[in-house]
Amino acid sequence: MPKSHPPYPPEFRRRMVELVRAGRKPEALSREFEPTAQSIHNWVAQADRDEGRRSDGLATEERKELVRLRRENRQLRMEREILSKAAAWFARETGSIPERSSDS
Repeated sequence: MPKSHPPYPPEFRRRMVELVRAGRKPEALSREFEPTAQSIHNWVAQADRDEGRRSDGLATEERKELVRLRRENRQLRMEREILSKAAAWFARETGSIPERSSDS
């Protein structure tokens, strides 16, 4: 099983991307530094997406927003379910269904 490595700092990743763009091969950088050649390829591809050079995936900011929105959506669904159950419980306890307000 491969050893786990903490994430590389953003500055290190940026430097690897710069070296690849300057003509160095990811395989050579992989031998010289620690990350795998595949990791370096991934960093270059993500940097290209972030800079608008590629459009085959999400940019880093878009990915962060998607994660945030999914988390918010999950929270709102849970809150809606709790409120629905609470409303049903109150309706059973009082023997009536709450009236809807007529704001129209």
